[in-house]
Amino acid sequence: MPIRQPRPGDDAPPLDLRPWHVQSCPMLDPIPLPAGIRTRFLDNGRGLMMHLLEAGEPGRPLLLLLHGFPEIAYSWRKIMLPLAAAGYHVVAPDQRGYGRTTGWTQGFDADLAEFGPLNYVRDALGLVAALGAAQVACVIGHDFGSPVAGNCALTRPDVFRAAVMMSAPYGGPPPLPFGGQPAPAPQGLASPAMNAALAALPRPRKHYQWHYSTRGADAELMTHPAGLHAFFRAYYHHKSADWAANRPHPLPGWDAAVIAEMPTYYIMDLAQGMAETVAVEMPSPAEIAANTWFTEAEVAVYAQEYARTGFQGGLQSYRCTTSGLAGREMQLFAGQPIRVPACFIGGAADWGVHQKPGDFERMQRLGLADMRGCHLVPGAGHWVMQEQPEAVTALLLDFLAALPPG
Repeated sequence: MPIRQPRPGDDAPPLDLRPWHVQSCPMLDPIPLPAGIRTRFLDNGRGLMMHLLEAGEPGRPLLLLLHGFPEIAYSWRKIMLPLAAAGYHVVAPDQRGYGRTTGWTQGFDADLAEFGPLNYVRDALGLVAALGAAQVACVIGHDFGSPVAGNCALTRPDVFRAAVMMSAPYGGPPPLPFGGQPAPAPQGLASPAMNAALAALPRPRKHYQWHYSTRGADAELMTHPAGLHAFFRAYYHHKSADWAANRPHPLPGWDAAVIAEMPTYYIMDLAQGMAETVAVEMPSPAEIAANTWFTEAEVAVYAQEYARTGFQGGLQSYRCTTSGLAGREMQLFAGQPIRVPACFIGGAADWGVHQKPGDFERMQRLGLADMRGCHLVPGAGHWVMQEQPEAVTALLLDFLAALPPG
């Protein structure tokens, strides 16, 4: 029987027959996308209504692009069309906690297990199934999306047939004390002693991931002195090749005085929040006008999306790291490298390559059993696929072309 629309004079309000995600977000503005990139919502079968950007035809080899923090699927806009033109079905979702994807739990007090590393793998598997695909030709991740892509390839190599990690090296799962060896002492981010040592420096400091793990971090990020648009402009500039002081190099180990060499967007001044930290690095009006890789209109998209969602959904993953939850979950795979074909792409001016001392080297030695390339792109900082999209596209297509057929 057809549904009868209410008539004038009926007591009941008119039925809203639009999809539920549209009903729940009636004021969403369209995202300005290059012609040829489509947008839609798709139920991943795991409680998420995922917002996707797509290019290329379904049925072609699938490329899954996973963004980082503070990013959204929109971060892939510059490389999706050339990848699609090369014969791929390119899909970039807003991940759990981000953008227009709904179904995840808001707020600092949400169950952290929802944001654990293997749950993001489950989200990706559900999305692949919902797309009607059985395999992903390559999963590609940037920043936080890099370990998600790596974990996908590590845990389900039958589905994720190749992997590319960008900006954040994949050092592999944490070790287990096999053979009666003592359990390894907590190091790096898992060690409260490191944060205490940073705070005790002559110039007191703190690690940004510990700051991002605090209850007040979301509100602090939302209160940049000049607003969210200014925050994204300053934050992206500070971590890009445009900031001339970004001259990264390998660090010898997890020592407070050593890692304090990194810029303040990683090793913050103890008394400052991130919005305050990056505010002093705001580029000049002339620098903003000359920026072609991150225009004011593009900055506005990020500001619009995060003004609606806030940052807490993305910040939960940092809490999984600093609490030890992520390490405990991934110890299940201790000693296992990624065995599918893989490569790494970073910016030559990106401190993210070296922010976890030893990971870049460990990835090349142990983390990737079939490493096909390790590239540091000149003229790019942390936002490599946005700062140098042509170079990144060329590297990806070379890697993809050399993969085994099928």
